[in-house]
Amino acid sequence: KKINEFMSIHGSSQLIANAICDALRKKFEIPEEFQGPIIEETMLGQAKTGFPSYGKGLIKNSTELTDEELLSIISEPHNLSLSAEGPQVLVYHTHATESYEPYDSTVYDTRNTWRSTDEQENMIAVGEELCAAMEAHGISVIHDTTLHDYPSYNGSYERSAATISSYLEKYPTISVLLDVHRDAVQREETLVKPVTEIDGEKTAQLMMIAGCDSKGSLNIPTWKENLRFGARIQDKIESLYPTLCRPLFVTHRKYNQHLSSASLLLEVGSHGNTLEEAKRCGRMAGDAIGAYLAELFNSAAGESPPGTNPGAGHD
Repeated sequence: KKINEFMSIHGSSQLIANAICDALRKKFEIPEEFQGPIIEETMLGQAKTGFPSYGKGLIKNSTELTDEELLSIISEPHNLSLSAEGPQVLVYHTHATESYEPYDSTVYDTRNTWRSTDEQENMIAVGEELCAAMEAHGISVIHDTTLHDYPSYNGSYERSAATISSYLEKYPTISVLLDVHRDAVQREETLVKPVTEIDGEKTAQLMMIAGCDSKGSLNIPTWKENLRFGARIQDKIESLYPTLCRPLFVTHRKYNQHLSSASLLLEVGSHGNTLEEAKRCGRMAGDAIGAYLAELFNSAAGESPPGTNPGAGHD
């Protein structure tokens, strides 16, 4: 499709286009013994029972708390305030080298590691889309591009915690922390690709994770605030882009979410998705998060943050 668009613009011959296609096929041709299946699935949660909801979003409760107890926590006010004096959001990547399938296909190469240090191919590329969309709403964002998982995967969260702490010390105005990853959904040898169609294009689905510390053993004093923030963001995203989100996952994990009262982990697609599908998800999620934060700022300050474009959003 991209090649045909190029030809229509530049008037290249069909012969050249065919040669390019042949070269690409050879480059990505997978020997049969190394082929594994990819299936597509829109993960909405409606087909299963027991998924509580907040607004338009669903919640996957993987804690010992009852759904009623979880919803009671979420329904309490989330007292997030945004400063007008400096950066408001930090986007970072504990596992920055996570990457995606090179192209849309029903098979994958079992030799693939789905890791890349190329910022145009890994989570940094997705983070750029997320940040740009938030900034279009006038939100001040810092995008940290440190490869916390390279050269060593072990200790990634300790290193990203040090990065976060450094930014918070330098910019105490930062309120929101978003750790952008991609998921890995696999059933035996089959990769499961969380995908939906929005505006006629395949788009990776987003799963947000909020850590729970109801037992007090993880040292996340802000876990309830993070959960409230996640539920409200989920509601906003699903209001603007229905089916973009998988259920908000609430689980007993820390993920450095003790460092802020508006901290979330974002899983953008899985290793079965393509980078373009993930970038679309990043743009849409960023648009919705930016819109939510801008509304929050406006209601508190009675004015728009600098650079806000009232027309920005989902056409």
